[in-house]
Amino acid sequence: MGAEVDHQKFSGADRVRFRSQVSKGTDAIARMLADGLFTDHGRPPEPLLGMEVELNLIDENAEPSMANARVLEAIADPDFQTELGQFNIEINVSPRPFVGGDTVSLEQMLRTSLNRAEARAASTGNHLLMIGMLPTLRHEHFAGQWISTNPRYSLLNEQIFAARGEDLELDITGVPLSEPFNAERLLTTTDSILPEAACTSLQLHLRVAPEDFAAHWNAAQAIAGIQVALAGNSPFLSGKALWHETRIPVFEQATDTRPLELRNQGVRPRVWFGERWINTIFDLFEENTRYFPALLPVSTDIDPIDELDAGRIPDLDELRMHNGTVYRWNRPVYDVVDGQAHLRVENRVLPAGPTVVDIMANSAFYYGLVRGLVESDRPLWSQMSFDAARENLAAGAQWGLDSQLYWPNIGWVSPDELTLRRLLPLAEKGLTSFGVSEKAKRRYLGVIEGRCVTKQTGSVWQRRAVLAREEAGETRRQALHGMLLDYKTLMHEGEPVHNWPL
Repeated sequence: MGAEVDHQKFSGADRVRFRSQVSKGTDAIARMLADGLFTDHGRPPEPLLGMEVELNLIDENAEPSMANARVLEAIADPDFQTELGQFNIEINVSPRPFVGGDTVSLEQMLRTSLNRAEARAASTGNHLLMIGMLPTLRHEHFAGQWISTNPRYSLLNEQIFAARGEDLELDITGVPLSEPFNAERLLTTTDSILPEAACTSLQLHLRVAPEDFAAHWNAAQAIAGIQVALAGNSPFLSGKALWHETRIPVFEQATDTRPLELRNQGVRPRVWFGERWINTIFDLFEENTRYFPALLPVSTDIDPIDELDAGRIPDLDELRMHNGTVYRWNRPVYDVVDGQAHLRVENRVLPAGPTVVDIMANSAFYYGLVRGLVESDRPLWSQMSFDAARENLAAGAQWGLDSQLYWPNIGWVSPDELTLRRLLPLAEKGLTSFGVSEKAKRRYLGVIEGRCVTKQTGSVWQRRAVLAREEAGETRRQALHGMLLDYKTLMHEGEPVHNWPL
Protein backbone atom coordinates (compact mmCIF):
# COMPACT_ATOMS: atom_id res chain seq x y z
CA MET A 1 0.00 0.00 0.00
CA GLY A 2 2.86 2.39 0.72
CA ALA A 3 3.57 4.86 3.49
CA GLU A 4 0.79 7.01 4.92
CA VAL A 5 0.93 10.74 4.12
CA ASP A 6 -1.34 13.65 4.90
CA HIS A 7 -2.88 15.63 2.08
CA GLN A 8 -0.84 18.77 1.55
CA LYS A 9 0.62 21.23 -0.93
CA PHE A 10 4.32 21.15 -1.78
CA SER A 11 6.57 24.15 -2.41
CA GLY A 12 9.76 24.38 -4.39
CA ALA A 13 11.66 24.46 -1.13
CA ASP A 14 10.02 21.16 -0.11
CA ARG A 15 11.28 19.54 -3.29
CA VAL A 16 14.82 20.86 -2.86
CA ARG A 17 14.90 19.62 0.71
CA PHE A 18 13.50 16.24 -0.22
CA ARG A 19 16.05 15.82 -3.03
CA SER A 20 18.83 16.59 -0.56
CA GLN A 21 17.47 14.03 1.90
CA VAL A 22 17.16 11.35 -0.79
CA SER A 23 20.75 12.05 -1.85
CA LYS A 24 21.91 11.70 1.76
CA GLY A 25 19.98 8.44 1.98
CA THR A 26 21.77 7.16 -1.10
CA ASP A 27 25.10 8.10 0.48
CA ALA A 28 24.04 6.29 3.63
CA ILE A 29 23.25 3.13 1.65
CA ALA A 30 26.73 3.28 0.07
CA ARG A 31 28.36 3.63 3.48
CA MET A 32 26.29 0.81 4.97
CA LEU A 33 27.27 -1.47 2.09
CA ALA A 34 30.95 -0.60 2.54
CA ASP A 35 30.83 -1.08 6.33
CA GLY A 36 28.81 -4.31 6.29
CA LEU A 37 25.96 -2.85 8.34
CA PHE A 38 23.14 -4.94 6.85
CA THR A 39 21.94 -7.75 9.07
CA ASP A 40 22.32 -10.37 6.30
CA HIS A 41 25.87 -9.34 5.38
CA GLY A 42 28.02 -12.41 4.73
CA ARG A 43 25.11 -14.84 5.03
CA PRO A 44 23.14 -16.71 2.37
CA PRO A 45 19.64 -15.40 1.51
CA GLU A 46 17.03 -16.05 4.15
CA PRO A 47 14.52 -18.59 2.76
CA LEU A 48 11.58 -16.35 3.60
CA LEU A 49 8.50 -15.99 1.42
CA GLY A 50 6.52 -12.78 1.66
CA MET A 51 3.70 -11.73 -0.62
CA GLU A 52 1.01 -9.18 -1.27
CA VAL A 53 -2.12 -10.14 -3.19
CA GLU A 54 -4.34 -7.41 -4.62
CA LEU A 55 -8.03 -8.25 -4.99
CA ASN A 56 -10.98 -6.84 -6.88
CA LEU A 57 -14.49 -6.36 -5.50
CA ILE A 58 -17.60 -7.23 -7.49
CA ASP A 59 -21.31 -7.29 -6.74
CA GLU A 60 -23.75 -10.13 -7.37
CA ASN A 61 -23.96 -9.20 -11.07
CA ALA A 62 -20.15 -9.20 -11.59
CA GLU A 63 -20.06 -5.40 -11.77
CA PRO A 64 -17.17 -3.55 -10.07
CA SER A 65 -18.20 -2.67 -6.53
CA MET A 66 -16.94 0.63 -5.08
CA ALA A 67 -17.15 -0.64 -1.52
CA ASN A 68 -13.68 -1.32 -0.13
CA ALA A 69 -14.27 0.68 3.06
CA ARG A 70 -17.45 -1.26 3.85
CA VAL A 71 -15.85 -4.60 2.94
CA LEU A 72 -12.74 -3.95 5.04
CA GLU A 73 -14.94 -3.04 7.99
CA ALA A 74 -16.76 -6.34 7.61
CA ILE A 75 -13.55 -8.38 7.19
CA ALA A 76 -11.99 -6.73 10.29
CA ASP A 77 -8.56 -8.26 9.72
CA PRO A 78 -5.40 -6.09 9.78
CA ASP A 79 -3.83 -8.27 7.07
CA PHE A 80 -6.39 -6.78 4.65
CA GLN A 81 -5.84 -3.17 3.65
CA THR A 82 -7.10 -0.52 1.29
CA GLU A 83 -5.73 -0.05 -2.23
CA LEU A 84 -5.86 2.72 -4.85
CA GLY A 85 -9.38 2.12 -6.20
CA GLN A 86 -12.53 1.73 -4.17
CA PHE A 87 -12.98 -1.58 -6.04
CA ASN A 88 -9.66 -2.93 -4.61
CA ILE A 89 -8.31 -4.33 -1.39
CA GLU A 90 -5.03 -6.09 -0.59
CA ILE A 91 -3.93 -8.93 1.66
CA ASN A 92 -0.40 -8.85 3.07
CA VAL A 93 1.21 -12.17 3.95
CA SER A 94 4.01 -11.63 6.45
CA PRO A 95 7.35 -13.27 5.61
CA ARG A 96 7.65 -16.85 6.77
CA PRO A 97 10.01 -19.81 6.24
CA PHE A 98 10.11 -21.21 2.74
CA VAL A 99 11.36 -24.64 3.78
CA GLY A 100 10.09 -28.11 4.54
CA GLY A 101 6.30 -28.33 4.69
CA ASP A 102 5.82 -24.65 5.46
CA THR A 103 5.15 -23.86 1.81
CA VAL A 104 2.05 -26.05 1.69
CA SER A 105 0.92 -24.75 5.09
CA LEU A 106 1.15 -21.23 3.68
CA GLU A 107 -1.21 -22.24 0.88
CA GLN A 108 -3.68 -23.60 3.43
CA MET A 109 -3.42 -20.47 5.55
CA LEU A 110 -3.95 -18.19 2.56
CA ARG A 111 -6.97 -20.15 1.40
CA THR A 112 -8.51 -20.11 4.88
CA SER A 113 -7.93 -16.36 5.21
CA LEU A 114 -9.43 -15.60 1.82
CA ASN A 115 -12.43 -17.86 2.42
CA ARG A 116 -13.13 -16.12 5.72
CA ALA A 117 -12.80 -12.70 4.09
CA GLU A 118 -15.07 -13.74 1.21
CA ALA A 119 -17.77 -14.90 3.63
CA ARG A 120 -17.67 -11.57 5.45
CA ALA A 121 -17.61 -9.58 2.22
CA ALA A 122 -20.60 -11.56 0.97
CA SER A 123 -22.56 -10.41 4.02
CA THR A 124 -22.32 -6.90 2.53
CA GLY A 125 -23.41 -8.05 -0.94
CA ASN A 126 -19.87 -8.04 -2.33
CA HIS A 127 -17.35 -10.65 -3.41
CA LEU A 128 -13.56 -10.92 -3.61
CA LEU A 129 -11.99 -11.80 -6.92
CA MET A 130 -8.38 -12.74 -7.64
CA ILE A 131 -7.85 -11.69 -11.25
CA GLY A 132 -5.18 -9.61 -12.94
CA MET A 133 -7.64 -7.17 -14.46
CA LEU A 134 -11.38 -7.00 -13.84
CA PRO A 135 -13.01 -7.59 -17.25
CA THR A 136 -16.16 -5.63 -16.41
CA LEU A 137 -14.31 -2.38 -15.63
CA ARG A 138 -15.32 0.39 -18.01
CA HIS A 139 -14.30 3.97 -18.62
CA GLU A 140 -16.84 5.36 -16.16
CA HIS A 141 -15.17 3.43 -13.34
CA PHE A 142 -12.01 5.52 -13.77
CA ALA A 143 -13.60 8.76 -12.56
CA GLY A 144 -11.63 10.44 -9.78
CA GLN A 145 -14.51 10.01 -7.32
CA TRP A 146 -13.68 6.31 -7.09
CA ILE A 147 -10.17 6.82 -5.69
CA SER A 148 -9.91 5.39 -2.16
CA THR A 149 -10.19 7.84 0.70
CA ASN A 150 -6.57 7.37 1.85
CA PRO A 151 -4.95 10.82 1.37
CA ARG A 152 -1.86 9.23 -0.18
CA TYR A 153 -3.83 8.21 -3.26
CA SER A 154 -5.50 11.54 -3.99
CA LEU A 155 -2.18 13.30 -3.41
CA LEU A 156 -0.39 10.92 -5.75
CA ASN A 157 -3.11 11.50 -8.34
CA GLU A 158 -2.67 15.28 -8.07
CA GLN A 159 1.10 15.10 -8.34
CA ILE A 160 1.15 12.85 -11.40
CA PHE A 161 -1.25 15.10 -13.27
CA ALA A 162 0.62 18.20 -12.17
CA ALA A 163 3.79 16.71 -13.65
CA ARG A 164 2.03 15.71 -16.88
CA GLY A 165 0.00 18.86 -17.38
CA GLU A 166 -2.55 16.91 -19.43
CA ASP A 167 -4.92 13.93 -19.26
CA LEU A 168 -3.64 10.36 -19.43
CA GLU A 169 -4.08 8.45 -22.67
CA LEU A 170 -4.44 4.68 -22.87
CA ASP A 171 -3.61 3.32 -26.31
CA ILE A 172 -3.30 -0.47 -26.57
CA THR A 173 -3.79 -2.69 -29.61
CA GLY A 174 -4.78 -6.20 -28.63
CA VAL A 175 -4.36 -9.77 -29.83
CA PRO A 176 -7.30 -11.13 -31.93
CA LEU A 177 -9.45 -13.63 -30.05
CA SER A 178 -9.21 -15.96 -33.04
CA GLU A 179 -8.71 -15.98 -36.76
CA PRO A 180 -9.94 -14.21 -38.84
CA PHE A 181 -10.88 -11.55 -36.25
CA ASN A 182 -9.15 -8.19 -36.33
CA ALA A 183 -7.16 -6.92 -33.39
CA GLU A 184 -9.17 -4.70 -31.05
CA ARG A 185 -7.85 -1.36 -29.85
CA LEU A 186 -8.43 0.55 -26.63
CA LEU A 187 -7.95 4.29 -27.14
CA THR A 188 -9.25 6.49 -24.37
CA THR A 189 -8.26 9.34 -22.07
CA THR A 190 -8.81 9.80 -18.37
CA ASP A 191 -8.22 12.51 -15.79
CA SER A 192 -7.31 10.15 -12.95
CA ILE A 193 -4.73 7.43 -12.32
CA LEU A 194 -7.47 4.87 -11.60
CA PRO A 195 -6.55 2.70 -14.61
CA GLU A 196 -3.57 1.80 -12.44
CA ALA A 197 -6.05 0.33 -9.93
CA ALA A 198 -7.28 -2.00 -12.66
CA CYS A 199 -3.89 -3.72 -12.48
CA THR A 200 -4.15 -6.14 -9.56
CA SER A 201 -1.00 -8.10 -8.91
CA LEU A 202 0.80 -10.73 -6.91
CA GLN A 203 3.91 -9.13 -5.41
CA LEU A 204 6.66 -11.41 -4.14
CA HIS A 205 9.42 -10.43 -1.72
CA LEU A 206 12.76 -12.16 -1.28
CA ARG A 207 15.19 -11.02 1.39
CA VAL A 208 18.82 -11.23 0.27
CA ALA A 209 22.29 -10.48 1.57
CA PRO A 210 23.55 -7.17 0.15
CA GLU A 211 26.45 -8.77 -1.70
CA ASP A 212 23.98 -11.13 -3.41
CA PHE A 213 21.37 -8.51 -4.29
CA ALA A 214 22.61 -7.74 -7.81
CA ALA A 215 22.62 -11.40 -8.84
CA HIS A 216 19.07 -11.92 -7.58
CA TRP A 217 17.79 -8.70 -9.21
CA ASN A 218 19.45 -9.56 -12.52
CA ALA A 219 17.99 -13.06 -12.41
CA ALA A 220 14.51 -11.69 -11.69
CA GLN A 221 14.81 -9.28 -14.61
CA ALA A 222 15.96 -12.06 -16.93
CA ILE A 223 12.89 -14.22 -16.25
CA ALA A 224 10.21 -11.50 -16.25
CA GLY A 225 9.07 -12.38 -19.76
CA ILE A 226 8.66 -16.06 -19.01
CA GLN A 227 6.79 -15.23 -15.79
CA VAL A 228 4.08 -13.22 -17.53
CA ALA A 229 3.82 -15.64 -20.47
CA LEU A 230 3.12 -18.55 -18.12
CA ALA A 231 0.87 -16.64 -15.72
CA GLY A 232 -1.10 -14.19 -17.89
CA ASN A 233 -4.51 -13.41 -16.38
CA SER A 234 -5.45 -9.94 -17.69
CA PRO A 235 -6.82 -10.13 -21.24
CA PHE A 236 -9.77 -7.69 -21.10
CA LEU A 237 -10.31 -4.05 -20.19
CA SER A 238 -13.16 -1.69 -20.97
CA GLY A 239 -14.84 -4.27 -23.19
CA LYS A 240 -11.77 -4.88 -25.38
CA ALA A 241 -9.71 -8.03 -25.91
CA LEU A 242 -6.16 -6.75 -25.44
CA TRP A 243 -2.88 -8.39 -24.41
CA HIS A 244 -2.67 -11.69 -22.52
CA GLU A 245 -1.20 -9.66 -19.64
CA THR A 246 -2.71 -6.21 -20.27
CA ARG A 247 -1.58 -5.09 -16.80
CA ILE A 248 1.88 -4.42 -18.23
CA PRO A 249 0.99 -1.71 -20.80
CA VAL A 250 -1.87 -0.28 -18.71
CA PHE A 251 0.34 0.20 -15.66
CA GLU A 252 3.07 1.73 -17.80
CA GLN A 253 0.67 4.23 -19.35
CA ALA A 254 -1.51 4.94 -16.29
CA THR A 255 1.38 6.21 -14.13
CA ASP A 256 3.33 8.02 -16.84
CA THR A 257 4.23 11.51 -15.63
CA ARG A 258 5.67 12.49 -19.01
CA PRO A 259 3.81 14.49 -21.65
CA LEU A 260 4.61 13.60 -25.25
CA GLU A 261 7.44 16.11 -25.49
CA LEU A 262 9.34 14.54 -22.60
CA ARG A 263 8.78 11.04 -23.95
CA ASN A 264 10.25 12.17 -27.26
CA GLN A 265 13.28 13.50 -25.40
CA GLY A 266 13.94 10.10 -23.83
CA VAL A 267 12.99 10.99 -20.26
CA ARG A 268 12.65 7.75 -18.27
CA PRO A 269 9.12 6.56 -17.38
CA ARG A 270 8.04 6.02 -13.76
CA VAL A 271 7.08 2.43 -14.62
CA TRP A 272 10.44 1.14 -15.70
CA PHE A 273 12.09 -2.12 -16.59
CA GLY A 274 15.48 -0.46 -16.37
CA GLU A 275 18.29 -0.15 -18.90
CA ARG A 276 21.18 -2.31 -17.69
CA TRP A 277 22.28 -5.21 -15.54
CA ILE A 278 23.54 -4.03 -12.16
CA ASN A 279 26.55 -4.71 -9.96
CA THR A 280 25.07 -3.57 -6.64
CA ILE A 281 21.76 -2.34 -5.22
CA PHE A 282 23.42 1.07 -4.99
CA ASP A 283 23.11 1.29 -8.80
CA LEU A 284 19.30 1.32 -8.52
CA PHE A 285 19.02 3.87 -5.74
CA GLU A 286 21.51 6.07 -7.58
CA GLU A 287 19.35 5.87 -10.72
CA ASN A 288 16.30 6.87 -8.66
CA THR A 289 18.12 9.98 -7.47
CA ARG A 290 19.52 10.87 -10.88
CA TYR A 291 16.50 10.33 -13.12
CA PHE A 292 13.27 10.79 -11.15
CA PRO A 293 11.89 13.96 -9.55
CA ALA A 294 9.92 13.61 -6.34
CA LEU A 295 6.19 12.91 -6.50
CA LEU A 296 5.54 13.02 -2.74
CA PRO A 297 8.34 15.20 -1.28
CA VAL A 298 7.58 14.65 2.41
CA SER A 299 10.72 15.23 4.49
CA THR A 300 11.90 14.70 8.05
CA ASP A 301 14.63 16.54 9.97
CA ILE A 302 16.71 13.40 10.43
CA ASP A 303 20.15 13.33 8.81
CA PRO A 304 20.95 9.68 7.99
CA ILE A 305 24.70 10.29 8.07
CA ASP A 306 24.39 11.68 11.60
CA GLU A 307 22.43 8.57 12.52
CA LEU A 308 25.23 6.33 11.24
CA ASP A 309 27.82 8.42 13.08
CA ALA A 310 25.80 7.89 16.27
CA GLY A 311 25.81 4.13 15.74
CA ARG A 312 22.15 3.90 14.74
CA ILE A 313 20.62 2.37 11.62
CA PRO A 314 18.71 5.12 9.72
CA ASP A 315 15.14 4.59 8.56
CA LEU A 316 15.81 6.54 5.31
CA ASP A 317 12.18 7.67 5.09
CA GLU A 318 12.76 9.95 2.10
CA LEU A 319 14.69 7.36 0.13
CA ARG A 320 11.99 4.77 0.79
CA MET A 321 9.20 7.20 -0.13
CA HIS A 322 10.95 8.12 -3.36
CA ASN A 323 11.69 4.49 -4.19
CA GLY A 324 8.00 3.70 -3.68
CA THR A 325 7.06 6.08 -6.51
CA VAL A 326 9.49 4.58 -9.02
CA TYR A 327 7.56 1.57 -10.27
CA ARG A 328 10.19 -0.93 -11.35
CA TRP A 329 8.95 -4.37 -12.30
CA ASN A 330 11.61 -5.67 -9.89
CA ARG A 331 12.00 -3.08 -7.18
CA PRO A 332 14.77 -2.80 -4.58
CA VAL A 333 13.46 -2.52 -1.03
CA TYR A 334 15.36 -1.17 1.97
CA ASP A 335 13.70 -1.90 5.28
CA VAL A 336 14.51 -1.67 8.99
CA VAL A 337 13.05 -4.19 11.43
CA ASP A 338 13.91 -4.08 15.13
CA GLY A 339 16.79 -1.72 14.43
CA GLN A 340 18.34 -3.98 11.78
CA ALA A 341 18.53 -3.11 8.08
CA HIS A 342 17.91 -5.61 5.31
CA LEU A 343 17.34 -5.64 1.56
CA ARG A 344 14.67 -7.32 -0.52
CA VAL A 345 13.86 -7.84 -4.17
CA GLU A 346 10.18 -7.10 -4.78
CA ASN A 347 8.90 -8.90 -7.87
CA ARG A 348 5.90 -7.05 -9.36
CA VAL A 349 5.26 -8.53 -12.81
CA LEU A 350 2.72 -11.24 -11.88
CA PRO A 351 -1.07 -10.86 -11.93
CA ALA A 352 -3.30 -11.96 -9.09
CA GLY A 353 -5.06 -15.33 -9.34
CA PRO A 354 -6.71 -17.30 -10.70
CA THR A 355 -6.63 -19.58 -7.61
CA VAL A 356 -4.62 -19.91 -4.43
CA VAL A 357 -2.76 -22.93 -5.81
CA ASP A 358 -1.96 -20.98 -9.00
CA ILE A 359 -0.56 -18.14 -6.88
CA MET A 360 1.58 -20.59 -4.93
CA ALA A 361 2.78 -22.22 -8.15
CA ASN A 362 3.75 -18.85 -9.62
CA SER A 363 5.59 -18.05 -6.39
CA ALA A 364 7.45 -21.36 -6.20
CA PHE A 365 8.46 -21.16 -9.86
CA TYR A 366 9.80 -17.63 -9.37
CA TYR A 367 11.72 -18.35 -6.18
CA GLY A 368 13.11 -21.63 -7.47
CA LEU A 369 14.12 -20.28 -10.85
CA VAL A 370 15.83 -17.20 -9.40
CA ARG A 371 17.76 -19.34 -6.91
CA GLY A 372 18.69 -21.82 -9.64
CA LEU A 373 20.00 -19.06 -11.89
CA VAL A 374 21.94 -17.37 -9.09
CA GLU A 375 23.67 -20.65 -8.27
CA SER A 376 24.46 -21.51 -11.91
CA ASP A 377 28.10 -21.71 -12.92
CA ARG A 378 27.75 -18.93 -15.49
CA PRO A 379 25.31 -16.07 -14.89
CA LEU A 380 22.50 -15.98 -17.43
CA TRP A 381 22.75 -12.19 -17.61
CA SER A 382 26.30 -12.50 -18.90
CA GLN A 383 24.93 -14.41 -21.90
CA MET A 384 22.06 -12.16 -23.01
CA SER A 385 21.59 -8.45 -23.52
CA PHE A 386 19.43 -6.40 -21.21
CA ASP A 387 17.39 -5.34 -24.24
CA ALA A 388 16.58 -9.00 -24.91
CA ALA A 389 15.18 -9.37 -21.38
CA ARG A 390 13.08 -6.21 -21.83
CA GLU A 391 11.76 -7.40 -25.21
CA ASN A 392 10.91 -10.79 -23.69
CA LEU A 393 8.71 -9.03 -21.12
CA ALA A 394 6.78 -7.17 -23.81
CA ALA A 395 6.40 -10.29 -25.98
CA GLY A 396 5.35 -12.54 -23.11
CA ALA A 397 2.80 -9.98 -21.91
CA GLN A 398 1.32 -9.44 -25.36
CA TRP A 399 1.25 -12.95 -26.79
CA GLY A 400 1.38 -15.20 -23.72
CA LEU A 401 2.13 -18.82 -24.57
CA ASP A 402 2.06 -17.93 -28.27
CA SER A 403 5.06 -15.62 -27.88
CA GLN A 404 8.60 -16.28 -29.01
CA LEU A 405 11.21 -15.45 -26.39
CA TYR A 406 14.96 -15.21 -26.74
CA TRP A 407 17.06 -17.49 -24.54
CA PRO A 408 20.85 -17.92 -24.54
CA ASN A 409 22.18 -21.03 -26.33
CA ILE A 410 18.69 -21.72 -27.70
CA GLY A 411 17.64 -18.64 -29.64
CA TRP A 412 13.95 -18.00 -30.18
CA VAL A 413 11.69 -20.44 -28.34
CA SER A 414 8.11 -20.70 -27.10
CA PRO A 415 7.56 -20.25 -23.36
CA ASP A 416 6.07 -23.72 -22.88
CA GLU A 417 8.94 -25.49 -24.64
CA LEU A 418 11.56 -23.45 -22.80
CA THR A 419 9.89 -24.17 -19.46
CA LEU A 420 9.43 -27.90 -19.99
CA ARG A 421 12.94 -28.49 -21.33
CA ARG A 422 15.09 -26.10 -19.33
CA LEU A 423 13.40 -24.05 -16.63
CA LEU A 424 11.39 -26.56 -14.60
CA PRO A 425 14.49 -28.65 -13.77
CA LEU A 426 16.35 -25.45 -12.88
CA ALA A 427 13.47 -24.25 -10.67
CA GLU A 428 13.35 -27.64 -8.94
CA LYS A 429 17.07 -27.40 -8.26
CA GLY A 430 16.59 -23.93 -6.79
CA LEU A 431 13.72 -25.02 -4.55
CA THR A 432 15.81 -27.94 -3.34
CA SER A 433 18.55 -25.47 -2.43
CA PHE A 434 15.97 -23.49 -0.45
CA GLY A 435 14.99 -26.65 1.43
CA VAL A 436 11.46 -26.88 0.01
CA SER A 437 9.81 -30.27 0.55
CA GLU A 438 9.39 -32.81 -2.24
CA LYS A 439 5.62 -32.62 -1.76
CA ALA A 440 5.59 -28.87 -2.34
CA LYS A 441 7.91 -29.08 -5.34
CA ARG A 442 5.75 -31.71 -7.02
CA ARG A 443 2.54 -29.84 -6.26
CA TYR A 444 3.54 -26.39 -7.46
CA LEU A 445 5.91 -27.15 -10.31
CA GLY A 446 3.32 -29.67 -11.49
CA VAL A 447 0.88 -26.78 -11.93
CA ILE A 448 3.39 -24.89 -14.10
CA GLU A 449 3.97 -28.05 -16.12
CA GLY A 450 0.22 -28.50 -16.50
CA ARG A 451 -0.19 -25.03 -18.00
CA CYS A 452 2.57 -25.75 -20.51
CA VAL A 453 1.10 -29.12 -21.53
CA THR A 454 -2.51 -27.89 -21.85
CA LYS A 455 -1.44 -24.43 -23.10
CA GLN A 456 -4.05 -22.90 -20.80
CA THR A 457 -3.32 -19.93 -18.54
CA GLY A 458 -5.92 -17.72 -16.87
CA SER A 459 -5.80 -15.40 -19.85
CA VAL A 460 -6.25 -18.23 -22.34
CA TRP A 461 -9.23 -19.57 -20.39
CA GLN A 462 -10.88 -16.12 -20.23
CA ARG A 463 -10.39 -15.51 -23.94
CA ARG A 464 -11.73 -18.95 -24.90
CA ALA A 465 -14.72 -18.59 -22.58
CA VAL A 466 -15.68 -15.17 -23.98
CA LEU A 467 -15.23 -16.35 -27.57
CA ALA A 468 -17.45 -19.39 -26.94
CA ARG A 469 -20.18 -17.20 -25.46
CA GLU A 470 -20.03 -14.74 -28.34
CA GLU A 471 -20.21 -17.56 -30.86
CA ALA A 472 -23.35 -18.71 -28.99
CA GLY A 473 -24.92 -15.30 -29.64
CA GLU A 474 -24.07 -13.23 -26.57
CA THR A 475 -22.92 -9.64 -26.81
CA ARG A 476 -19.43 -8.79 -25.57
CA ARG A 477 -20.85 -7.29 -22.38
CA GLN A 478 -23.00 -10.35 -21.69
CA ALA A 479 -20.06 -12.64 -22.45
CA LEU A 480 -17.73 -10.79 -20.08
CA HIS A 481 -20.22 -10.84 -17.21
CA GLY A 482 -21.10 -14.49 -17.75
CA MET A 483 -17.45 -15.49 -18.01
CA LEU A 484 -16.61 -13.59 -14.82
CA LEU A 485 -19.36 -15.32 -12.83
CA ASP A 486 -18.05 -18.69 -14.04
CA TYR A 487 -14.53 -17.55 -13.13
CA LYS A 488 -15.66 -16.72 -9.58
CA THR A 489 -17.17 -20.17 -9.14
CA LEU A 490 -14.09 -21.95 -10.44
CA MET A 491 -11.78 -19.73 -8.39
CA HIS A 492 -13.54 -20.81 -5.19
CA GLU A 493 -13.59 -24.47 -6.21
CA GLY A 494 -9.81 -24.14 -6.26
CA GLU A 495 -8.68 -26.37 -9.12
CA PRO A 496 -5.64 -24.87 -10.92
CA VAL A 497 -6.58 -22.96 -14.04
CA HIS A 498 -5.07 -25.43 -16.49
CA ASN A 499 -7.81 -27.87 -15.41
CA TRP A 500 -10.68 -25.40 -15.84
CA PRO A 501 -13.40 -26.47 -18.30
CA LEU A 502 -15.10 -24.08 -20.71
